[in-house]
Amino acid sequence: MTFPGARTRSSLTRAAAAPRPRSARALLGRAAAATALLLLTACSSTAAPAPEGAPAPSGAGAAAPSAGSPASASPAPESPAPASPSAAASAAPAKSSAPPASSAAPATPAAPAAPVPAGTVWHPSPGTPWQWQLTTPVDRSVDVPVYDIDGFENDASVVAALHAEGRKVICYVNAGAWEDFRPDASSYPTALRGSTDGWNGERWLDIRQLSALRPLLAARFDLCRGKGFDAVEPDLLEGYANSTGFPLTAADQLAFNRMVADLAHQRGLAVALKNDLGQIPDLVGDFDFAIDEQCAEFKECDSLTPFVKAGKAVLHVEYNVAPADFCSQTTRLGFSSMAKHLKLDAWRQAC
Repeated sequence: MTFPGARTRSSLTRAAAAPRPRSARALLGRAAAATALLLLTACSSTAAPAPEGAPAPSGAGAAAPSAGSPASASPAPESPAPASPSAAASAAPAKSSAPPASSAAPATPAAPAAPVPAGTVWHPSPGTPWQWQLTTPVDRSVDVPVYDIDGFENDASVVAALHAEGRKVICYVNAGAWEDFRPDASSYPTALRGSTDGWNGERWLDIRQLSALRPLLAARFDLCRGKGFDAVEPDLLEGYANSTGFPLTAADQLAFNRMVADLAHQRGLAVALKNDLGQIPDLVGDFDFAIDEQCAEFKECDSLTPFVKAGKAVLHVEYNVAPADFCSQTTRLGFSSMAKHLKLDAWRQAC
């Protein structure tokens, strides 16, 4: 997730571009943290990180598209113009007051099953309407077939209720940054934590340390699977294009992103490529769909078309552009587009 001033964009031309916003989210309460910790500690690891080579890319084949129901009418948008970076930082949530998670060394997870190739699990087809809400409680009144919600802050009953209404549910988790307010925070070795990503309590991760990060992310994806989610939205998959505190390269990012995709597929979960437009030609075969913020504002929506051509959805939002100014283009491209508030509450205005 992003907020003004947090990070630059990941294509080769983004160094001089205005930074993207980051969406707001509530922090875990003590009870939610304790519950999630029980699920996470079985698979987390505190082993010291060691550099690891890039894994070979996995194959890809697009599955048959799934049908989506039409979106319901939405209220008129309020002006989502972002605040200045300093104002946004002051509005960011404070760190959680919950006590740190147990420092006991978690058990080593069992060897995972072989990865499922991209396209063989459920995934949204181009044009599928969706809802993206990272605040709680989730408003289930939006009549769309796909919901994207926070994996930590919603329990299995929320996912089950959405399934009972015929919806597929995507699990939001942060893959590329450490979060001090999550119940697994103490499982991340200090050496993995780099510069702040601009959000309270978060630091970029050293994504070169694949052997150290693999069990930590596996535990988060196990949490998603255990709650019944159908897919994963792993955030911050473009650290190499930002000031992380580590000398990350494009090759490091490709290796990490492919590991993330494999971990999701091993658990029967579809996985989204979040932003990282500059590496889409290399990664479209590894991921099942894309989630993009602000391609219309930054005039780069054409970069996402390889997903649509492969029969995979592009779930797209704009914060600062009115639907009248982007819907004709993104509908023509086959995207699932809508305007959202920066805080990603329930409000939406779909194309």
